[in-house]
Amino acid sequence: MPVSASQVKELRERTGAGMMECKRHLEACDGNLEAAIDALRKAGQAKAVKKSGRVAAEGLVAVRTGAESNMSVLVEVNSETDFTARDDHFAKFVEQLLDQAESSPEKDLAALSEAMEPARLTLIQQVGENINIRRLTRMQSEIVGSYVHGDQRIAVLVALKGGDQKLAHEIAMHIAASAPLVRSQEELSQEILKKEEEIFRSQAEASGKPSAIVEKMVAGRIKSFLKEKSLLDQPFVKDTSISVRQMLENAGAEVVEFARYELGEGIEKQVSDFAAEVQATAGL
Repeated sequence: MPVSASQVKELRERTGAGMMECKRHLEACDGNLEAAIDALRKAGQAKAVKKSGRVAAEGLVAVRTGAESNMSVLVEVNSETDFTARDDHFAKFVEQLLDQAESSPEKDLAALSEAMEPARLTLIQQVGENINIRRLTRMQSEIVGSYVHGDQRIAVLVALKGGDQKLAHEIAMHIAASAPLVRSQEELSQEILKKEEEIFRSQAEASGKPSAIVEKMVAGRIKSFLKEKSLLDQPFVKDTSISVRQMLENAGAEVVEFARYELGEGIEKQVSDFAAEVQATAGL
């Protein structure tokens, strides 16, 4: 029977198994979540199931710019601890993942995760932690610049039309430092704008100023927000006297697309208070 995306998501969160693996087992079990978990365990994924309850918010982000295929990829792979992220087994797995993402026809995260599932389960056995392939971006262009921050916690890919590899690299470094949300102001979603406007309005109203002044304050902050979060309108980090837009125009180039990953962004990390846990266990 057909299963919903939310059912697949819940099974993946509870077991740590791959998306396609979860979908297949749910369909085979007529959507019964507990039966699907048992089936995954019987399929030899018991250790992965056991580990999946722990939050994987460490790890690394990595890029591969394909010299021959023109296919560049950006991935985020999560582990539970930073120690595991520096393990040789983990590094080998990430290299295998980049190889697969660059050279294979799997174009989305679900298909890539399915292809890498045996290797992921092997890695879980080796390091004893939950491992998650979280994000994937693929870019195919003649000019793709990349930048990875030294500790592999921030990584960027940017595709240009015109310009050269040096320019693309400098734009990638700028994106890493300035964290734009979109390429141009027009691309910023109404959902984000509405959320920010509500925050700015609440702050402005707390000042006790007349409503007409509040409206002007909100409009001014929205204008600043659009400029700060739009790549083309940001001051270029290496020469703040010009914008990224002006820099690109001077070089006869334009940004086609970009992706910026920061390790663990959006993941709710669990903070463990060991003393509190001991007290709770002892009934104190």
